[in-house]
Amino acid sequence: MSFWKGLFGAAGAASTRELAQKTTAKAGQVATQRGRDRQEVVAVQGESILFSLDPNLDLYELEELCDAVGWSRRPIHKVRKALQHSFLVVSMWQQRGSYRRLIGFARATSDHAFNATIWDVVVHPDFQGRGLGKRLMEKVIQELRAQDISNITLFADQGVVSFYERLGFTPDPEGIKGMFWYPR
Repeated sequence: MSFWKGLFGAAGAASTRELAQKTTAKAGQVATQRGRDRQEVVAVQGESILFSLDPNLDLYELEELCDAVGWSRRPIHKVRKALQHSFLVVSMWQQRGSYRRLIGFARATSDHAFNATIWDVVVHPDFQGRGLGKRLMEKVIQELRAQDISNITLFADQGVVSFYERLGFTPDPEGIKGMFWYPR
């Protein structure tokens, strides 16, 4: 467990807080503003990006986002159920005046005490490469740590492992191997 102690011990907690507080856009960004509705607006490269913790999303808009990155279609009733049973839902929106467009999403499940697993991290291709995926993950980690969750895991496709490593995730810490069961 030294990996987890290092990550979430006194020194690790400070570095996690620092990670969660950093903004990812270039110099000159506007500081974040937080409202009572659990939304946060961040200026990224001159554009307003809204982060929301509201789990009530337009499921068709979410599926359009997933389609944009090439994910397989999922039955809407199962997506609804997944959101209802998630511990945390973070959505990221492009905001121009009163117009909002869903451009990013992540969710986490949890035992509500020690562990959380992050799922479905997605950023629209038009908004990739701007640091928004990093900012989305920082928001997820910040919110999980605020709930005193100390073990945060995720599953990553091979192509994005280095992205998560740069955020402090380690593949198979201390040689722990995951096991999976799939229907035959």
